[in-house]
Amino acid sequence: MASHMARGISRTLVTIAAVKTRRGTRFAGYLGATLCASGGVLLYAACSQNVSAAQKASSIDTSQFMAAPVTELSVLEENKEDTKAKMELLIMRIQSEFCRALEGEESSGTKFTVDRWRRHNPSEGGGITCVIQDGETFEKAGVNITVMSAPLSKQLQASMRARGKELPDDKQFTFFAAGISSVIHPRNPHVPTIHFNYRYFEMQDEDGNNKHWWFGGGTDLTPYFLEEEDVRHFHSVLKSSCDRHDPQYYPKYKKWCDDYFFIKYRGERRGVGGIFFDDLEAEKPENIFSFVQDCAESVVPSYLPLVKKHRQDPVSEAERRWQLLRRGRYVEFNLVYDRGTKFGFATPNARIESILMSLPLHARWEYMHSPEPDSREAKLTEVLKNPKDWV
Repeated sequence: MASHMARGISRTLVTIAAVKTRRGTRFAGYLGATLCASGGVLLYAACSQNVSAAQKASSIDTSQFMAAPVTELSVLEENKEDTKAKMELLIMRIQSEFCRALEGEESSGTKFTVDRWRRHNPSEGGGITCVIQDGETFEKAGVNITVMSAPLSKQLQASMRARGKELPDDKQFTFFAAGISSVIHPRNPHVPTIHFNYRYFEMQDEDGNNKHWWFGGGTDLTPYFLEEEDVRHFHSVLKSSCDRHDPQYYPKYKKWCDDYFFIKYRGERRGVGGIFFDDLEAEKPENIFSFVQDCAESVVPSYLPLVKKHRQDPVSEAERRWQLLRRGRYVEFNLVYDRGTKFGFATPNARIESILMSLPLHARWEYMHSPEPDSREAKLTEVLKNPKDWV
């Protein structure tokens, strides 16, 4: 009955907003709020009921997802072999697996708040943002997916041309993007921060010509104190994922990561690196998709052992202060250099809350701060200034 009602009001739909609640079982904690033009009435429908009803007519198992996919299940079902559908289902799964793994490290039982949202124009898609704030283990943890189709602004067209894309000036372009982005800021400074992002992008002009597609992404680690064994473990997992596809991938994308996450005016990297790549394309998208899938699936085994190992380590006031100083550097990179942040700001009607999800709850800046010589802080700083090979 709910589906009939939804179809009946679709012609008068004005906007869709998400009601954020703590997730209980499956999707019962999420309620969709639809504001209708006819009298401004709010219609609430339990997301779990919608997902359950849709599943009956679909072979796609969404039962473990954090929320219903952004794209209608019927559309995903009809296009299961299309790269766009495959990427959306992949990032839905990776989001769920990573969130549940992190929740398992919250001894207080803290769960992610799940926010399923639509763009200002609902037909352009939306996303699912999962956030923990003030948890016992994670001070702030965000895992966001976005699936959207929209006109490509002139500013973004210029950016694409600068990266080598051939786009005629007299054409209007639309794009499709599907990606997952996550930044985890732990409470304990002995647990590193991790960031990962994997995305797929398609674009074409108004006539369906001048088509381009590519994948991008990476995973990188930002420790506050250098534990070389931990860094070697992290890089080893990423290298194994790369080696399954090409032995040249890891050294190439490791260097790309070191170069990309460089805060030029500080003369140092944001962290101890990982892998980073962009504009990956080939004759067959499925080959690169397989590589991206392996990389995304390596996040949990590369990071969770470090959380388990250090989340209960004792912490001094000086260690906490150093953690906040390093988080200040993290903020600087994200706001000054990060491509994803710039792309988000340049996209019309961008959702600022999701773009700035990566920022920590707390950070610190001190005038002319410099670590003591031969200290643990100085040891980390030296590696940030001069990256090394870990595996």
